[in-house]
Amino acid sequence: MGYVGLCTAATFASRSIRTVGIDIDEARVEQIRRGKAPLHEPQLDTLLKQAVKSKLLEATSDISRAFGTDTTFLTVGTPSQQDGSIDLSYVKNACEDLGNVLREKRGYHLVVVKSTVVPGTTNGTVKRFLEQSVGKKVGSELGLCANPEFLKEGTAINDALHPDKIIIGSNDKKSANRLKRLYRKFYGPRFPRVILTSPESAELVKYASNAFLATKLSFINTVANIAQQIPGVDVGTIAEAIGLDPRIGGLFLKAGPGYGGSCFHKDLQALINYSKNNGYDSTLFRATEETNEQQSNKVVDMAEALLGSLSGKRVAVLGLAFKKDTDDIREASSLRVIIQLKKKGVHVIAYDPMAIPNTKKQLADQIGYADNPYSALKGADCAIILTEWDEFVKLKPKDFQACMKTPNVVDARRIFDPEEFSQLNYVAIGLGARRSLRD
Repeated sequence: MGYVGLCTAATFASRSIRTVGIDIDEARVEQIRRGKAPLHEPQLDTLLKQAVKSKLLEATSDISRAFGTDTTFLTVGTPSQQDGSIDLSYVKNACEDLGNVLREKRGYHLVVVKSTVVPGTTNGTVKRFLEQSVGKKVGSELGLCANPEFLKEGTAINDALHPDKIIIGSNDKKSANRLKRLYRKFYGPRFPRVILTSPESAELVKYASNAFLATKLSFINTVANIAQQIPGVDVGTIAEAIGLDPRIGGLFLKAGPGYGGSCFHKDLQALINYSKNNGYDSTLFRATEETNEQQSNKVVDMAEALLGSLSGKRVAVLGLAFKKDTDDIREASSLRVIIQLKKKGVHVIAYDPMAIPNTKKQLADQIGYADNPYSALKGADCAIILTEWDEFVKLKPKDFQACMKTPNVVDARRIFDPEEFSQLNYVAIGLGARRSLRD
């Protein structure tokens, strides 16, 4: 039970639906049994404790417990391979293990693929491995649906409880209706819109959604970099104005250091690879990825413009998680920025309220770690804001002036008021110069 599986299980249990969560990691299972989430997600701990206490959620490493259930959701990971394609080994193993359990089961059982997989996987790999291991054909006794998730880290519980849509991809009405009936029980009178389609379309919906959002972010970052060259221009105003156009919308128009997380990069790479294997060069998505990679260079360039040479300088990095309200650092812009700073001979001291343990696993002692933002800022030549945590938003110019050697601030997340911070050597993504960088 990773991120998707655990959030799905906890929310099902919260609606009085008996749920069994299965994971091969015994330590993770034991932690869940104690009502403690092995990852940070707002509201998850509370739901988990209630679910375990009420005995509506059972965590186990015993795959045979699936025998007594009606529906199985596959939520295993599909990590990227070197060429960008997804690794289906976890999906194959899960299908084989589940199939062996269901082989002796009489009656109908529905298998639902929530893992993010490229078009054709549910009807191809999943169906083939299930049928081989179960010894039954998908249709009469074995149901199969593709049902992608759209959970956002930091708001996943609310997203699961109040989705804007449900996508069900299936080849037969029985499977689709069974899953639809389960969701109707889950959501009751607040039943969201359901789109019934083919498994392939359902699979592509997930990739198209993430690709669009990633492209929108790279778009506004490109506009921000243009705006930054023009005195008196603020990309925030540009984004607000174009976002009022209903054809565009204001969401995902916040300029920053580049997107991160477990989905956008992985899914774009998978889509690029899938397109290539099917004879199409998806140049737009390649440009989206290239723009995102370059955005971390922009942040480092801004620090260099403030300080001149970065060699030997002490830089405070505030924020390691790829976004606030999560401890996830996968593909985080902070890692790209830190790596570049280290190459330039910078001593990096970082602080994040949630993500330091995960960062230590990856960077170890390559950088220093602080217990709070003030300790990180102490004696720093420059501060770079890379995650929009609420406790950073509360910082005032006087905090930087009191703690830092020189109050040079790179606001890569646009969390501060430029007017309020004009008394510092303050620069921000997408903010045209209003005065000299140096006093």
